Amino acid sequence: MEKFVKSALVGVLGLLLVACGDSEESSSTAQTAWEPQRNIEIIAPSGAGGGWDTTARMAAKVLEEEGLINKGIGVVNRTGGGGAVGWAYIATKEGSPYNLFVTSPPIIDVPLNGQSRYGYEDFTPIANVIADYGAFAVRADARWNTLAELFDEMREDPQSVTIIGSSSPGSMDHLKFAQFAKEAGVDITKIKYVSEQDGGEITALLNGSVDLFSTSVSQTIEQAKAGNIRVLAVTSAERLGGDAADFPTAIEQGINSTYINWRGFFGPKNMPEEALRYYEQKFKELTETDAWKQVRANYGWNDMYMGHDEYVEFLQNQVAITSAILSELGIERK
Repeated sequence: MEKFVKSALVGVLGLLLVACGDSEESSSTAQTAWEPQRNIEIIAPSGAGGGWDTTARMAAKVLEEEGLINKGIGVVNRTGGGGAVGWAYIATKEGSPYNLFVTSPPIIDVPLNGQSRYGYEDFTPIANVIADYGAFAVRADARWNTLAELFDEMREDPQSVTIIGSSSPGSMDHLKFAQFAKEAGVDITKIKYVSEQDGGEITALLNGSVDLFSTSVSQTIEQAKAGNIRVLAVTSAERLGGDAADFPTAIEQGINSTYINWRGFFGPKNMPEEALRYYEQKFKELTETDAWKQVRANYGWNDMYMGHDEYVEFLQNQVAITSAILSELGIERK
């Protein structure tokens, strides 16, 4: 009798464990079973041809052509405010699983310098996909052959050089140049920085309106190949490959600093958990395709995939780093 009771209890326990296992599996499946039922919009909060725009369009192209997402993906440019106009638009889509946007350090910089009410905390970080690097470029006939020469001049007169960038004052292109100038002993509070967010940066550089373009490596390659500009330095720790192989690093020139322009995708606040995990997985699959690896090679991008949880922790650290340099520049939240 005792043996029968024990056997019965073991059988019941086994059934309960199986049931629990099935329940957990069903729950896990439910969390990842979501798929889009209509087309997806990705916002590039900048003009055509910039880093955000290029990343969004290349990602959408590969996601569709590789069959990773079975719905259409449209990329829409919403320019202004160093990204703030695009972020404000996404803020109206709270809870939507169909409205994404691409972003990078300005989602940290711009709110901290008081130019946007929206920060990364107001959205859903999904996944980071690449690391781009900065570049400092001048006209091919400029009087400086190296970044070190330019900083020699700026230490004497910080306002002798006018810098242009695609981001707003107190944001990425301004801050990364200030970071390297500070390392070289320049008074960064006196730097002359011009913001151009409508795609006219190269024109301004070539017509002599400004002296130096603070940008990403990918935005210098074609003009450098054409012989129109000279890249004084890139912000990577080591020389890059491909078309950027001849661009010297700042470290080579005795300026001991690096800067990574990370770039990834976010959704609106309160995006459904199952949609978040769906996109997180799809961007992971994107980074593993040969097509995306070729895109990265073409633009000089490095792989820097981070899923949601790691991305959130990374962004928290970026806030502390950016706050410190903004404080030194005397740029405070308004």
